[in-house]
Amino acid sequence: MTVTALIVAAGKGERLGGVTPKQFRPIGGKPVLRWAAEALARHRRIDAVRVVIGQGQQALAQAALRGLDVGELIEGGTQRSDSVRNGLVAIGGGTVLVHDAARPFCPEQIVDRLLDALDGHDGAVPVLPMSDTIARGGAVLESSVDRSRLLRVQTPQAFDVEDLLYAYDEAGGGAATDESSIMLAAGLKVAGVEGDPLLDKLTTQADWHRAEALLAGRLVPRTGSGFDVHAFSGEGPIMLGGIAVPHSRGLAGHSDADVALHAITDALLGAAGLGDIGEHFPPSDPQWKGASSDLFLAHAARLLRASGGIIDHVDVTVIAEEPKLGPHRSAMRMRIAQILELGTDQVSVKATTTDGLGFTGRREGIAAQAVASVRLARHG
Repeated sequence: MTVTALIVAAGKGERLGGVTPKQFRPIGGKPVLRWAAEALARHRRIDAVRVVIGQGQQALAQAALRGLDVGELIEGGTQRSDSVRNGLVAIGGGTVLVHDAARPFCPEQIVDRLLDALDGHDGAVPVLPMSDTIARGGAVLESSVDRSRLLRVQTPQAFDVEDLLYAYDEAGGGAATDESSIMLAAGLKVAGVEGDPLLDKLTTQADWHRAEALLAGRLVPRTGSGFDVHAFSGEGPIMLGGIAVPHSRGLAGHSDADVALHAITDALLGAAGLGDIGEHFPPSDPQWKGASSDLFLAHAARLLRASGGIIDHVDVTVIAEEPKLGPHRSAMRMRIAQILELGTDQVSVKATTTDGLGFTGRREGIAAQAVASVRLARHG
């Protein structure tokens, strides 16, 4: 049966403050929503990821999810229940994992526990025991509450789409804070599986600081370098930094011979310990003949992010006597940033000459060297 992760990202995040809703704010270099979507999209038992957004959030969501396969964005409603129902209708059937976008870090084993627990239950949710003393009252405590049978309910929560739609119909609407309460109210059986503190929701500034500290402990900085050379050959223009630069001569190469993008690609692959560009796109393979080098660079970025990595900055230096790159540097920065889904402030493009020395000095070709600064998950 098809398993779809439905991420609910239609909230305003008002308790956290700020103009931008929390699900679209960056944490550790990536929007919160993207963290959640990537975690679910790379799970082997999840077939599709869909996202429910609020009215007017289309541009924010598209920017946060650029490059991820999440299908058509689903517009939610005024309450969570409306948003979830809209998502269920769009999915149509199968098994659904309803997840809060404000819970960006979903461990792989949580999904396995939930899907396994559906065998014999109408639904499954991750739970954690209450560890603090629970009391009633406000500024003055009134009484304590027995916490022995109290549980913290998290998301994602797993159900059959038709069962959950039935439960919503039985509930007749309402402002339930999660789907398990709707299912229980309809008399359906929901299993609790072991949750994880990583799934704690980002609600307050304290939660945000806790998550940033968590990321800082899990991610370590890595640096990769890349170098590429191509000889002049044939007619121009030259592809450089993802744009066509006018020149009387072109560059020889199996692909489009973009030395700048090739160097950055190798730098990213090197930082992630993923080999080099030749391993992923061998020049002996005819399918890459004349290929646009932005395919190579985007592939390297996807591989790095799929392993939980973050690209912080790339810096490329083009070494050539000609053509002059000053007039094109801004466009190159913008194009590289677009390919890597970064801000232009995270991309540096420089140019230098060798003062007439060597093959570049003799105007026989162009070289480029690049450095990539990334963060990757700590192992061990």
